[in-house]
Amino acid sequence: MEILLGLLIIAIGSFGQSSSYVPIKKVKSWAWESFWIVQGIFAWLVFPFLGALLGVPQGMGLFELLGSGGALKSIVYGVLWGVGGLTFGLSMRYLGVALGQSISLGTCAGFGTLLPAIFAGTNLFRGEGLILLVGVCITLAGIAVIGYAGSLRSKNMTEEEKKAAIKDFALTKGLLVALLAGVMSACFALGLDAGAPIKEAALSNGVKPLFAGLPVILLVTFGGFLTNAAYCIQQNVKNHTGGDYFSVSGSVLVNNLLFCALAGVLWYSQFFGLEMGKSFLADSPLLLAFSWSILMSLNVTFSNVWGILLKEWKGCDRKTITVLVVGLVILVFSVFAPSLMNMAFGY
Repeated sequence: MEILLGLLIIAIGSFGQSSSYVPIKKVKSWAWESFWIVQGIFAWLVFPFLGALLGVPQGMGLFELLGSGGALKSIVYGVLWGVGGLTFGLSMRYLGVALGQSISLGTCAGFGTLLPAIFAGTNLFRGEGLILLVGVCITLAGIAVIGYAGSLRSKNMTEEEKKAAIKDFALTKGLLVALLAGVMSACFALGLDAGAPIKEAALSNGVKPLFAGLPVILLVTFGGFLTNAAYCIQQNVKNHTGGDYFSVSGSVLVNNLLFCALAGVLWYSQFFGLEMGKSFLADSPLLLAFSWSILMSLNVTFSNVWGILLKEWKGCDRKTITVLVVGLVILVFSVFAPSLMNMAFGY
């Protein structure tokens, strides 16, 4: 029962993340780089800071806790992850919510699950390590099928239809950006592992397992904010869009800030949910190791649901929709596959 509760919490956070790009469509009169950094202030600084406060033991300050070890490594991994977060946003711009998230998150699922296991010395060719590897392969298979559905959609659409569904649609550029985003985004998982001493210090000082990992998330997202802020400011200067922040006022400014804040809290909910959900998976080391892939699989599933609702798949033929549905079914199966294999082989 606890495992199901943990998976449910992760799923709720995943739904929040997959919904985070919808409010951005409501932002008015700001260039991409302007609204991206404003939502990033909420997503990578404000809400992670508020969440981190829940993981601070009584009688101890946040910075004292962060000094327990691994903070610098977490920030450095966060800077690298920031490249992934930045290009992740660009992949949405060029491919849309459905296909952009599918390719980026699929790559991220594989690297983000397997690299920490390899660094921990796990043998991926026997026992639970093999189950982990097979589970990731199932996830990637689902992503590949969805990617194929995306290519079918592209072939069946005119340039006008592509632009109507996704304003800046560019398949080749989008795929390259999405793959880079996925590889670099996996550094988030490595950042969480690097901050393990901080989480252990919180637990040893009485913090509930539900909240103990939240301060580490702040370190990783802070690193990511540095990368994104540098790029967005550079784009503001290059494109002469620095005045965006002052060009709107009154109801438009309030509208933009509210929707950026909403996008930020929805995005942050995935990692808030991941850390809380993992606390219910403590009795299953295999699921704990696979939790990153579970989150990414659910993110892809929900993002494609949003893609359907936003009519990004409108006009596709029956074959394309069938391939898409098959891919989604494989992804949903991948969430439960490690548990089923674990029960079957008794590891």
